[in-house]
This record gives sequence, C-alpha cells and structure tokens, in this order.
Amino acid sequence: MGDKLDVGMAGLQDSAYALEEAAAFGRWWYRRALGQIEVSPMAASCLDIETGSWRTLEGCLINVAEDDLVPLIALITAPQTTAFEFRVVTANAGLRWMRATVLSREAPDTPITSGILVDITHSKHAAIRERLGFELTELLVGSAQLNEVIVNVIQLVCQRLGWEWGAYWMMEASPQNGDRLACRHLWHRTGHDLGTFSQATTDLTMQPEEGVVGQVWASGCAQWIEGMASNPRFMRQNSARSSGLQSGYIFPVTYVSQDGVQHRPGVLEFYSGLARQQEAQLPLLSATIGALIAQTTQRLEREAVIHRLARIDELTGLSNRSHFHAGLTERCISATKHHEKFGLMYIDLDRFKPINDAFGHDTGNCVLREFALRLNSVVPPGAAVGRLGGDEFALVVACSSDDALSELALQVLEVARAPFLYHGVELTLSASIGVSRFPENGQTTPELLRSADAAMYRVKQNGRNSCDIFSNSNPSSIAKLQASLAQRLSIETELHHAIANKELFLLYQPIFDVSSSLMHGMEALIRWRRANGDLVPPDVFIPIAEQSHLIVEIGQWVMAQACADLSKLYHANFNDLKVHVNMAASEFTNVNLPNVLCELARAHQVPSSSITLELTEGMLMKQPERVVSVMRNLRNLGFEISLDDFGMGHSSLSMLKNLPITSMKIDRSFVRDIAKNQSDSAIAKAILTLGHSLKLDVIAEGIETDAQLSKLKEEGCHLVQGYLLCRPLSLDSLISMHSNSAVGGVGCAMPF
Repeated sequence: MGDKLDVGMAGLQDSAYALEEAAAFGRWWYRRALGQIEVSPMAASCLDIETGSWRTLEGCLINVAEDDLVPLIALITAPQTTAFEFRVVTANAGLRWMRATVLSREAPDTPITSGILVDITHSKHAAIRERLGFELTELLVGSAQLNEVIVNVIQLVCQRLGWEWGAYWMMEASPQNGDRLACRHLWHRTGHDLGTFSQATTDLTMQPEEGVVGQVWASGCAQWIEGMASNPRFMRQNSARSSGLQSGYIFPVTYVSQDGVQHRPGVLEFYSGLARQQEAQLPLLSATIGALIAQTTQRLEREAVIHRLARIDELTGLSNRSHFHAGLTERCISATKHHEKFGLMYIDLDRFKPINDAFGHDTGNCVLREFALRLNSVVPPGAAVGRLGGDEFALVVACSSDDALSELALQVLEVARAPFLYHGVELTLSASIGVSRFPENGQTTPELLRSADAAMYRVKQNGRNSCDIFSNSNPSSIAKLQASLAQRLSIETELHHAIANKELFLLYQPIFDVSSSLMHGMEALIRWRRANGDLVPPDVFIPIAEQSHLIVEIGQWVMAQACADLSKLYHANFNDLKVHVNMAASEFTNVNLPNVLCELARAHQVPSSSITLELTEGMLMKQPERVVSVMRNLRNLGFEISLDDFGMGHSSLSMLKNLPITSMKIDRSFVRDIAKNQSDSAIAKAILTLGHSLKLDVIAEGIETDAQLSKLKEEGCHLVQGYLLCRPLSLDSLISMHSNSAVGGVGCAMPF
C-alpha cells in the first residue's frame, strides 16, 4: 500500500468517528495543495481500503468502477456539484453503490475539501429492481414472438445487474436422443473473451437432470454455481476457465396453467468473472424475471388458439355470439343468392336464475354445458348452434316447412325439460322458443333475430315452456312489442330513482273484526307517484320490479316504512294493531331475513308480533324447503305469517298442516261471487272450516258489497277487508278518521 500515508489527521477525525458509526456514514478530507485524501474507518469500509491518509486519489479509489472514476475525482478536487453516485467493485462484495457528498470547502489558508460517504446499495438496488421490472415488462408485453425479445431480456439483465454472460435454454424434441435441453439465445459483454464459452454452450445439449442446467429444469429450483472452472457438476469447465468466468446463477422459467399443470418453458443462466456476489440482485429478481417470461410464453401459447377462442364459447363449446351473428349474416347472403330458405330458433332457458341463486354459478355452468350437449344431440346435420350469452341459445337450420321447425322445437323443449342431475340433486327447468324464417320474417341478421326474439317474448308472456313461430299477419306486432319493451325499460330505470326521490309511499287498508266492530289490523299497500303527479298502478310496476330484482330493495323500504308508521300509530293510541306486509319470493328465500326484520322492529320499538308477513302459495311452492326454514325462524322470533290468496296455488293439505303460519286469506276471486255462486260459497266455507280447525285466523279480502259481507258473516268469517268497509288510506287520514272512535285496546271501529 505505497500510496497510504503513515500520518493522519487524528484531530479532525476523533469527533466524527462516533457520530458516523451511529449515522452509518463515513467521512473524507481532501488537501488540494498536496493532493492527499484521508478517509475514516466507515469510509474506508465503503471503499474496501485501509483507514487513514492516502498520497494519491487513484490509490484511494482503486476499487471504484472505471466509468465512475473521473467524475468522482472531479467532485473531490474541484466540485461543481455537491454529490455524485458511483460504483465500487470488489472480489468479496461484488458491486456496491456509494454516494459522495461535499460538505465544505474551507478558505484558501486551510484548503481542505471535506465530505461524507454513504453506502446506498440497498436503495439503489430497489430502484434498479423497479426499473428493471418496468423495462422487462415493456419488452415482453405485446411481443409477437419470444425469440424476438429474449436476447434483449438477457442483455438488459446483464447490464442492469452486472453480469458478463447470459443465456436461455429450452426443451427441444430430438428424434434420435429424445427431448433435450438446448441453448438458442445468449448475450455477453463486448471486450471480454467469452466467445469460447458461448461456442461451447451452443454446441451442448443435455437431458433433464444432467448438469446444473438440467437439474434446475427438472427440479424447478434455482442454483448458484461457484468455481466453475473446477466444479465437477459444471459441464463447461474448460471454456469457463479460458473465459475467466467464476460464478453463476441459474433459475427456471415455470408457470402453472389453469388446469393445475406445471409447465417449464425454459431455464435462464447468468455468469460473472467475480466470485459469488454477496450483494447480487439476481436471486431477488429471478422470480419476477421468470414470471414475466413465463407469462409471455403462456400468452403466446394462448394466442395460438385465439382464432378458435374468437369463435367458440369457452363454457359450452358452441359458437359464441359474435361468430354466430357473423355466420348468420353469411347464411343470409348465401340464401339470397341461391333463393334458399332457413329457420332461426331463439331459445331462452326458463327459471335458470333461481338455480344460479340457490346452488351457485358452478351448478349453473354445469346445466348450461349439459344443455349445449343435449341441443347438439337433437339438431340435424348442417345446423349452426350458438350460445348468445347467459342462458340464451340460438340455432340456424334448413327448413322445408313450419311443421318441421315445430317438430325440432318440440325436441328442444323436451331435452330442456329433462331433469339435470348435479351432485345427486335433480334440477328442472324449461325453455321458451321463438322462431323466425328467412326470408318471410327478415332478410338480415338483425331482422331475423328481432322476429325470433318477439316470438320468444310472446311465449314468456303466455306462461313459458313453449314455442311460437313469428307471424307477419299483424304488421304492427313488432312495433307494439318494441313499444312494450321500451315502456318496461323506462319504468325499470325510473324505479331505480323512485326510493331516493321519495316517490314511493304507503297506503293502509284496514282489516276489521266484525264480531267486535273494531279494526284488527291493516295491510300496507305500496303506491308510486311520479314527480309530475302521475300515479303508476301497482300492477304495472310491481311485476317489472320482480323481474329486474328491484323488488328486494323496494321490499326493504316497505318494511322499514311500515315499522315507522306502526310506531306512530301506537303513539296515537292504536294499541295492539297489526300491520300486514306483502313479501316477494326472493325475500323469503333470504336466510338473513329474520335478522334484518328483528333489527327493524327493534329500531322502531315495535313488537315482532305486530308484524304479519304475507306470502302466496305460488311463492311457497317454488322453493318449499328453503322458504319453510326461513318461516320457522321468523315464527321463533315472534313474527306472524299469513298465507295470501289461499286456494289459488298448489299446496297440499299435508304441507299446510306443517306450515308455521298464523293466518290465511280467502282470495278475492272466491269472494266476488260468493253471494250468488254456490261453488264459490262452498269453497269459502271449506277454507274457513279448514283454517279454524288449524286454529288459524281467516281473512276474507276484496269485499265490495253488503251481500258479500253478509254471506261471509253467515259462514263464520270474522276478519274482513275491502272497499265496502274502507278504501286504502294514508297514515294521516287513518289517524284522523278514526282517532275519535278509539276504544279499548284497538285504535278504531268499523265505519258503519
């Protein structure tokens, strides 16, 4: 160390050493007149030299990277800036990053420049990793072929992370020797004698588990290799020795496909003329580099089947929407040219959404796949079958007559009705089919689809599970249907804002007890008044709400408002009054409904026993097990349940006796002619007898004449409601009309 001085600047150092050790920085002092520099122990450690004074800057900075030496000397001797970042390269630690900062330049009589030295390797490496990840992503994302960019990837890694040589190995088929690993892509720095090593690499092939590269490919685990020239595991010892390479890092490129299979596109290897680097960043980045290359490989493999995926629905294997439409357009052009006829069948599965809701999308997907198989099994050769989306399918078929189309439609209906088995559970659904014909019902794809959709929609309106062939006998049929659909969509959109805009409100129709002439309860009836004052009839917007599933949100609002109004009635001396609230089917299948209602009742301080939930027989029969379970939980919490429109559904007496209900309603269709129709009178009497024997309250609704009321009283019906007794009233009107007649524990008496 001839450049090192034996004398130091101890006086200047003593006060700085303790501080720099705690603050993790080193100090340096440069005497411009003598060209000498002194470094503290921490600075000496950063530069990998001895502590003390040095005669020359070159001797002190012997480990600084050659490209950084000149600007670093300029900073120390005649600084134009206050800081400079540079690299230090040593055999033990490899490449590290430092920042030299000038603190002061003293007056001419004490010409000393001083500064600090900080090891910024970790932060620099973090920035390098981030930059490298970005640059690699730019290279790989969007590349058309991996062969075009893999050499650029290797070069970028070598230049950014300080490696001399890199290569990419992949498995290649060999008829003579079986599959073998071969190197087809490599890069190395110029100015290094690495040609021998590169040639030895490209001449070499190896089996899985052979050599270090083969072991990495087979195991999927990265490996360091040291002492390459003498390591028996390394198959290129001689060329590594002549090229001066000492250490390397080899890691796999792997990915797991969606089917759980692990794929190994290749292996990357990088080598250096230095011994194993303690600060090497490649192990930290190898997973990212491998993942980016694997993702590119995977993307390119997928692009090999893009043409197929662009045409095929992945779930069912049928033509997808866009390809089916394109094929239908081609069929129209061809049929016009050759004066041919064909039929388009538009198929929509009925009751598919409840299967998805009840059993999950996996079950729904199984049903769709199975239906696609069934559809293919019944269509004639030459037919084009597609899935247009969701549970909608379509097929194009040559047809000789409407009878042939009808016969095929019946076969489709039959396979749709056959039970679908999923994990031992039988699922049943049906289909609604609309048919249009070329050229009678349209000569373009949009026209044919519109006609078939119109026919299918008529099937939906008429009960589903059927087929309808579009007819041109009524030229305005499409226009009328489109107008109806437009109105439906308009109302659905308005409903989204009705609650927020406070356009919905409740009216209450009293339920009277004729034996005491007092009000027993009241039924909450929802109404909608638009901002312009127009009233939208419930039979218009309720079905739309049910189809669009807004009914759940509306139902929550109704229940909250009814509880709030009931609380107000209690404060107005309407004691022990019950409120009846109609429930939608989707609400009664929600297992969380009991908890939601409990919270509402508690928030408004009304007893759960004052709330009666009404559901119809039809609702009960859709998912009886699920609905009954929710009903029992509600009854256990004190809520009452009424079976609405009794006699209109299909519930059996054996089921009825086990239902956790507290009351039932005689449908208005039986009440309307009860005074003059013996059959209706007999039905009403039977319902009353059945209800009373089961200890249930029986309520007759829709009473509009004195004769109806008299007949019901004669048959023993005590709970009644209808326009004869009282029309639906607002809360304020109800309180105002009956507040003066409050007696006992009930808020109002009958109006006559």
